Amino acid sequence: QRQLVESGGGLVKSGGSLRLSCTASGFTLLHYAVGWFRQAPGKEREGVSCISSIPHGGRTSYADSVAGRFTISRDNYENTVDLLMNSVKPEDTAVYFCAAVLNTFGPCSFDSHGQDYWGKGTQVTVSS
Repeated sequence: QRQLVESGGGLVKSGGSLRLSCTASGFTLLHYAVGWFRQAPGKEREGVSCISSIPHGGRTSYADSVAGRFTISRDNYENTVDLLMNSVKPEDTAVYFCAAVLNTFGPCSFDSHGQDYWGKGTQVTVSS
């Protein structure tokens, strides 16, 4: 069974750091673009960061709201994609989801409707 599982969420103080992991099982992420999305209460889901497939160079993209604070990376051996969240703010509070789309040679995107697989999400709460 192919699935994505997020881990690493929790409660963190403003200015602190948190690392989220997205682990794939049943398939390899090498040819998939992987994105992190988040959804806060009462708001629409939004793209946070994404990374293209290995053949496409693992190129990264970030939403303006997190650029310079968050870093996305791949661990090909572990078949995971991590999101390192630094200098977190209360407005980063949300459920964070990872998603993957088979896209060997194209850039990653924040198009939530075009993803092949989704995880169930992990809660991140930032206290002020």
